[in-house]
Order: sequence, then structure tokens, then C-alpha cells
Amino acid sequence: MIAWLRNPWGRPRALAFVTGAYIIWSIVPVGIAILFAFNAGRSRTTWQGFSFRWFTGSTGSVFHDPALQSALKHTLLLAAITVVIAVPLGVTLALGLQRWRGRGSGSVNTMMLLPLVTPEIVMGVALLLLFLKVFPSIGLGTKAQAIGQVTFTLSYVVVIVRGRLVSIGREYEEAAADLGAPPHDQILRVLLPLLAPAIVASAAVVFALSIDDFVVTQYLSGDASTTTVPMLLYATARGAPSPALNAIATIALLITLATLALAFFVYKRFAGGGGDAAVAAIMEV
Repeated sequence: MIAWLRNPWGRPRALAFVTGAYIIWSIVPVGIAILFAFNAGRSRTTWQGFSFRWFTGSTGSVFHDPALQSALKHTLLLAAITVVIAVPLGVTLALGLQRWRGRGSGSVNTMMLLPLVTPEIVMGVALLLLFLKVFPSIGLGTKAQAIGQVTFTLSYVVVIVRGRLVSIGREYEEAAADLGAPPHDQILRVLLPLLAPAIVASAAVVFALSIDDFVVTQYLSGDASTTTVPMLLYATARGAPSPALNAIATIALLITLATLALAFFVYKRFAGGGGDAAVAAIMEV
């Protein structure tokens, strides 16, 4: 008994209990919300039978409500734009920061991590003032929202890709250089294939963060056409919404989970054979 009090985490069963309790605490509310997306009635607290009416029904469903459709389409549009812009920029910055050893490199590396620790509401207000006072030609709306999401997701790409760069080292690039490969071939044919798992993982993280973001997107919203799913959930959840709100939240969650699952599959597929692919590329050079 005394030994257990000294080290309560020494027993795996105690750790398993705490872990299981945390998982249940996190998942059960989400599961209940998803369950009532399939409720046959309008109630969000009383089960009235199983139905897909709030997904595909003729009235009030996700696929027949213009407001819900617009929010979902705009959310996916912003996520796609953010991934297309943030991932290439993040990969480029990761390569530059990892190779840069001159004066000022430490300060730049620190600044790159600031979006990870800056409160999101502070970033949202700062970006709002930036677009209203400094760049009024851009204004609020889709462009501002995309720029804002790229700003705070860029650091995630840099951190993930730099972690991969550190793990693979410079041996493959040096081997390709010894065999006469020019710098662009070292990057395109050797380094990028090795970075593919990290690039895919960072793209999935950026996509998930973009779909989930509320604060920055809310501050930079222009009108109703720039409303996203999180904004719609916040605006209508305090009233008397129908289970269609649960349905659109379920769709957004499933899209995020599918993206993460696909990224995990691609990561596992390419991470194992990344070294072999790089060696084959070097031999071809």
C-alpha cells in the first residue's frame, strides 16, 4: 500500500483507467451529438427514431438548406485554399530555416513559432486591424480569411517538415551530390520523396485546423456568404436549432476524420519505403 502511494502510476491498470476515462469523457458528448443528427423528430434531447431526414430530407436538411450548404462549401473552399498555399510555403520555409546558420537565424526561428503560442483571439484582432487599417483594399471576406488561416497554420507545416528533415539528415543529398546530381535534382528527386510523409501529414493537419477554426475566421468574415460551419454552429446553437445542425457538424467531422485517416495511410505507405526510393533516385542520377 505504501509503495502504491509513493508511485500511484507504477501500476499499468491505474494508467489504463485514467486513459479510458479521459477518452470516454471526450468522445461521449460528441457521440451524443452525432446520434441526434439521425433523430427522426425535431428534438435534440429526446430520441424519436432513426432517420436520415436531416441529411437528405426534402425540408430543413443539409442538402436542401441553402444556408447550411453555403457554410459547408465555404468551409471546404477555405480549407483547400489554405492547404494549397500553406503547405508549399511551409516546406520552403522549413528547408530554408533548417539550412540557414547565419546571423539572425535564431531570431527568425523563434518568430516562426510565435503563431503556435499566440492566443488565437489576439491573432484574430491583429489581423482584423491589419486588413481594416493597413490593407483596406483587401478588406474582409474570403481573401482575408484565407490569408489569416495561412498565417496561423504555416508554423505547423514548418515544425512537421523540419522534424522530418532532422530525422533523415543530409546523407542522401550528399550522396546525390557526390554522384554529380545538380542542386535542383537533389531537392526534387531525392529530398522531396523523403519528405513526402511529412508533407502529407502537414497537409492533413492544416486541412483539419482550417475546418475547425472559428476565432480568426469569424473576425475576418465579411458577410453571410463567408460563414463557415463553426461560425454557423456558434450562431445558431444557443437558439432552438433543428438536428440539421448536428448533421452538418457530423459531416464536417467525418470529412476531417477521413482526411486524417488518408494522411495516416499515405504516411505509413511512404515512410517505410522512403529510404529505398531515395536510394533508387540517387542511383538513377
